Amino acid sequence: MSTETMAKRWSSVMMDNYGLPPIALMAGQGSRVIDADGAEYLDFIAGIAVSSLGHRHPAVVEAVSRQVNTLTHTSNLFLHEPGLALAERLVELVDQPGARVYFTNDGTEANECALKIARLHGGKSGRSTVVSTDNSFHGRTLGSLSITGNPAKRLPFEPLPGPVTFVPYGDVEALARVVDRSVSAVFLEPTQGEGGIVPAPPGYLAAARRICDEAGALLVIDEVQSGIGRTGRWFASLGPDRDSVRPDLLTLAKGLGGGLPIGACIGFGEAGELLTPGSHGSTFGGNPVSCAAALAVLDTIAEQNLLEHVRVVGARLFAGLAAIDDPLIAEIRGSGLWLGVVLVEDRAGAVEKAAAARGLLVNAVKPSVVRLAPPLIVTPIEVDDALAILTEAVHEVSRAGSK
Repeated sequence: MSTETMAKRWSSVMMDNYGLPPIALMAGQGSRVIDADGAEYLDFIAGIAVSSLGHRHPAVVEAVSRQVNTLTHTSNLFLHEPGLALAERLVELVDQPGARVYFTNDGTEANECALKIARLHGGKSGRSTVVSTDNSFHGRTLGSLSITGNPAKRLPFEPLPGPVTFVPYGDVEALARVVDRSVSAVFLEPTQGEGGIVPAPPGYLAAARRICDEAGALLVIDEVQSGIGRTGRWFASLGPDRDSVRPDLLTLAKGLGGGLPIGACIGFGEAGELLTPGSHGSTFGGNPVSCAAALAVLDTIAEQNLLEHVRVVGARLFAGLAAIDDPLIAEIRGSGLWLGVVLVEDRAGAVEKAAAARGLLVNAVKPSVVRLAPPLIVTPIEVDDALAILTEAVHEVSRAGSK
C-alpha cells in the first residue's frame, strides 16, 4: 500500500471537505509515526492536540482492550462504571464540589451542550444573545459554528442560530459594552487555538467573570484544546498560578481520550442543574471504551508527573523556537506544549511542507502561524530534533521568499 494508491481510493469515495491529505499514516509509536511509503516523522501535531500520550501508549492500549473485552457500549439508558469513575475524577480535578458532567463525543458537541444550557438559563429571564470573540473557534455544527468568530467558516451556512455578538478577543472594554441583561452567555477560550495560539491578556478572564456576574450571564470557558495538561496545567483557566476563574460551564475534549473520541461539558453551581431528564442526550457520548481510555490518560498524567514534564520540555521548545535566527519569524506564542510560530508573511503552509519533507509534522493553523502540539510524553531529545528540522525548514522557506 502506497500513499499514491490510498490517495486514489480516498478521492473516489470521500467527500471533499478536507481536500486530499498529503500523507497517509499507517502506524505510530510514542511521538513518531510512519506513512504508507515507510517514511518516519516526528509527530508535533498529535491529532490536533488529541494524542496526549502519543501513539500506542501501553496504558491506553491496555485500558481500551480490557474494556472492549468487558462491556463496549450501553447507551445512556444504563449506568456503567468507567463513565461514573471518569465523571467523579473530573469533578475532583476542577475542585468544585457539586459540579456535574455531561459526556459527548467531541468538542463541538460539548459546546453544543453549553449552548443549550445557555438557552435554558436565558429562557428564564428572556435572554437570548450569546457573546463570543473574533477569530474564535468552537466547532462546526450549526450551533457551535454560530459562535465561531471566523466569517469564512460561517458565511456559507448562514442563517445560523442566534443572535450572536462578536467582540475583539482580549478587549475588556468591548466585552463590557455588549454584555448586558439581554445576554445569556459569554463563550471564551483561555488561548485561541485555531485563531493562531493567541493567549488571553493578563486579567482578561477575571474581568470577563466580573462582567458576566454583573449582567447575570453565564461564563463558558472552552478548553477543548487547552485542557488536560496541554499547557502544563490540568486546565489553562484554573489554578493558583494563572488568571484563574471559576466558569459556569467548562468544555473539554481532544486530549481527554488520548485518541479515543470523548468530550465533556462540566457545569458549576446552578448551570450544572439546568439540564433535566429528556432535555439533552447522546447515544455514544461517554461510552465505556472512551471513558476507560480517558481514565488511563488522567492516571498516566498524574502518576508520571507529566504536568511538570510539559512545563519543562515546553520551556525548552519555546526557547529553541525563539532562538531561531531568521527574519521570517515574528514571534513565538503559547505555553506548555501548545505553541505558535508567528511569521511575518503568509508562508506557514510552505514551512509545514518543508518540515514534513524532513520528517517533522507541524500544522499551518493560520496562513502566518505554524502550530506545534506534540504529545505530552515528548522527550527533550525529540524536542531538539524537531527544532533542528524546523530551523532548516524555516531557513529554506525564507531563502525561497527572498529570491
